Order: sequence, then structure tokens, then C-alpha cells
Amino acid sequence: MDERYKKRIERLREVKKTCLQGGGEDKILKVHAAGRMTARERVDYLLDDNSFVEHNLLIGHDQGLAADGIVAGYGTIHGRPVCLYSQDATVKGGSIGGMHGFKMYRTIEWALDMRVPFIGLNDSPGARIPDMNARSVFGDAIEKHGGAIFYPNTQASGVVPQISAIMGSCAGISVYSPALTDFIFMVDKQSHMFITGPGIVNVVMGEQVSKEDLGGAEVHCRISGVADGRYDTEQDLLDGIRQLMTYLPQNSDEHPPLYDLQDDPQRFCDELTEIVPASSSRAYDIRKAIFCIVDAGDFFEIKPEFAPEMVVGFARLDGRVVGIVANQPSCLAGSLTVDSSDKQTRFMRFCDCFNIPIILLVDTSAYLPGRDQEHKGIIRHGAKVLYALCESSVPRIGLVMRKAYGGGNLGMGVIPAQSGTDMLFYWPTTELGVMGAKASVELFFGEMIRSAPDPEKMRQQLLLEYEERYANPMREAGSNPFINDVIEPRETRRVLIRSLNFLATKKTLPRYPKRHGNIPM
Repeated sequence: MDERYKKRIERLREVKKTCLQGGGEDKILKVHAAGRMTARERVDYLLDDNSFVEHNLLIGHDQGLAADGIVAGYGTIHGRPVCLYSQDATVKGGSIGGMHGFKMYRTIEWALDMRVPFIGLNDSPGARIPDMNARSVFGDAIEKHGGAIFYPNTQASGVVPQISAIMGSCAGISVYSPALTDFIFMVDKQSHMFITGPGIVNVVMGEQVSKEDLGGAEVHCRISGVADGRYDTEQDLLDGIRQLMTYLPQNSDEHPPLYDLQDDPQRFCDELTEIVPASSSRAYDIRKAIFCIVDAGDFFEIKPEFAPEMVVGFARLDGRVVGIVANQPSCLAGSLTVDSSDKQTRFMRFCDCFNIPIILLVDTSAYLPGRDQEHKGIIRHGAKVLYALCESSVPRIGLVMRKAYGGGNLGMGVIPAQSGTDMLFYWPTTELGVMGAKASVELFFGEMIRSAPDPEKMRQQLLLEYEERYANPMREAGSNPFINDVIEPRETRRVLIRSLNFLATKKTLPRYPKRHGNIPM
């Protein structure tokens, strides 16, 4: 080999080896001592073995900034390609400089161009303080890419799935970009998200607050609803992303992958009559019913801690991915609220973007009444749900399990003519109406009951008459052509699968050409 070649190759290997060490061995040891993974270890753990191909490893090496503090490229998860980046906190704390921002931008752009999912592993305090003596030959144009990442995030929305993981304390750009993606996951006691950190809050507001109380994983998963799930460890989080990927298509032109979980599509669900009490006033956990109905009890819940009165998540029926939207009777009697409306809307719109049929499991006492909900804008938030239902074009099946009162019929798509639900089924225990039978009888016949010789006997008589006339699914099915059938609870799984098979070829074209609608925000 020519001596010149030999020296250049040796130099190349030396530089690459140094770049792969990030901020150096000392900083890597500190990361490990804190119980955390390095940026490269996260990438290796998330992707299939030996599948990662890195872009721009050498950027920043001449300034002592290995890869400019971000590992970026592509690889595979379950054999399917994804584009991803992982911010490296051992290099300038993972802060976003010009080249760093460009690599973020280009990673999402690659995902959009190739029509593959994008994953961002975020561990950055935000924008880097500029070094006026270390300008790139590309100048200010590159510096702008850090902030410009919002553009490819927005362009990719609804085209390819976008997933963000918050692996450390993130602020500014490092939280706005994840907020534009489809899902955000956090590590408990380790991840933080805020626009302004505790120090600035203290200076401006005079308020002492910890990072955990200001923007920890519990805050964003339970209270703000910004994040979609929290995990005990980084490994658990990355495992969660790998699991979520099994439910998602590569892009909006494809369907999610089919997985045979060896669960009989003709299986009866006899346990449902034990899980779901016949009495509409008794609470139960809707998750148990979901586990019973779906393939192998496999259910990936989204935002499990936020607005628990609504349960949403991904499952399979005969191998086909579906999005489950279900009321939770064990919390606020399954009422619809400001927060549950946001949760429901966001999830249904994602499903509609990516060809995932929606299953509505209905058991709601309608919208939660009261000054608090009205002042928070329940009208506006409830309108989001109606907008999402009416805009949706994927197959949608509704099942009323016990009750659907008042506005709950609208918010859960129980009135097909108004919301576009394709098929609607009732259980024989279903109660319908503006409100529950007991409340209706007291409201309309209270005076008659109180003046009767035997008030309790009169109350029970009127209650039976009211239920027979107004809360009887058999009577309703006899006059409402939008009700496909009244089914036994044990038939639920096979009826849903049969209906999905029929609806699989559904095609809905936009009726009125337009730029886009203006959803009530």
C-alpha cells in the first residue's frame, strides 16, 4: 500500500475511534455511574443487532466535538427501517449547535423522504451558546436548522409515525420538537421537560421548585398529558418503543403489519358477563374487558395515567391492528371530560392518519357536569371529539356495553348518522336516553311519586315502564336502522372481527376539496 494511503487510513481510523468515544472515557463513566446509558448505547439497544448506519460521524471532530453531540442515522426495528437520532450529553451537554441542529433536521427529512418512521432520543438542555470563533463554512444558514426542525416535524406529521423519548432534562427546542411528534415517552425520576427550568422560574417568579415537580415524568404523564407513558428504566422505555413499533405502519400509505398471536377469531368471551356487571351503577375496570376481547390479551395503552376516565391504546383482532377507545366506568363513571376529550381526539386522529380501524367500547354517563368543566371549555374540547369522529375515514365500529346517556352518545359516536360510525352494536343490557332511567324518573315524575300512597312502589313501577319504553335496546333496534344488531356479550370478539373483515376494503374520499379544516383548538 502506498505510504500516503496508509497514513490517511490510519488517521481516519484514529479520528473515528475518537468520535465514537463521545465526550471521552471520563464522561462516559459519569453517565454509567448515574445509572444511565450513553447515546450510542441507547441506539444499539433500540435497534436490531448490527443494523445501525451512522451519518456525519466526523462532523465537529476538528473542534473537539465528537459528532457535534448527536448520533444520527438509520437502522431497523423488527427488520423494518427507521431513521433516528440520539443526543449525546457527554458532548457540550447535548446542547444544540448549528451542525447538531442540521443533523436533527436531516434525520427527520430522511425519514420523510424514505417514508419510514422517525425516532428521536432526546437528552439536551436546548440551544447551545454560540461560539463566534467556530463558524462553519456554511455560516449562518446551518445555524438556523436547530430551530427549523419544527418544519420537517410538521411536514412529517400524518405521513410517517414520529416517536420521541425524553432521556434526560430537556428544555426549549428539545421539548418543542418532541411536542410536535406523535408519541412522547419518559423515564421516571430521570426525564424532565420544561420551557423554562427551575432556575429561571426562581429568578422571574420567586418560586422554588425542583426539576421533578416542575416537569418530571409523573407531572407530564398524569397532570399535563404532554407525555404518553413513563417507564422505570431506559431499557424499559426502549423496549416499549420496540413494542409500539409492532402496531404501526411505516407510513400513511401502508397498513400496520399483521401478527398471528394464535388466538381463535371464533372464540367466545364468556368471561365478559362476569367482568361487566349488568347494573349500570356498578363500577368495573374496562381494561379487563379489553384483555378478554383482543388477541392474546395484548393491549398497548397510550396515556394510561392521564384522564383515566378514558382508555385508549392499540390491540389486535385476528392479527389486525385496531385502536381501542373505551370509557372507564371505574373512574368518574366513564364520564367525558375536558382532558378525556383531548386524549380521545388525539388518539383517533393518529389512527385515522395511519390506517388503523377504531373500536369504540361505550359505557358512559355523558359529559361530566359542573362549573369546573364548563369554565375549562368542555364545549370546545368536546367539539374536538366530534370533529375527529366526523373527519375520520378509517373503519369504525361502536359497541354500547351498558349505557350511553345524553351527550355521551355524540362523544362516543353512538349516533352513526351524525358521526359516521360504520357499524353499531348493543348488548342486551344497554341503557339509552338523555340521562339514566332513575334520574329521568325522579326528574319527570318526582311529584307524582311523592304524592302516591306508596312512593317506593310507584317509583319502581315508573322505573320499569321507563326502562321498557326508553332504555330498551331490543325496542330501539326494532326502529333504528343504524343499529346493526343486539348481540350477546360472549359474541363480542367474533362480531368485531367479522365486521372488521367486511370493512377492510372501505374507501372514503374527501367530499369537499379544501386546504384543511380548522379543528376547534
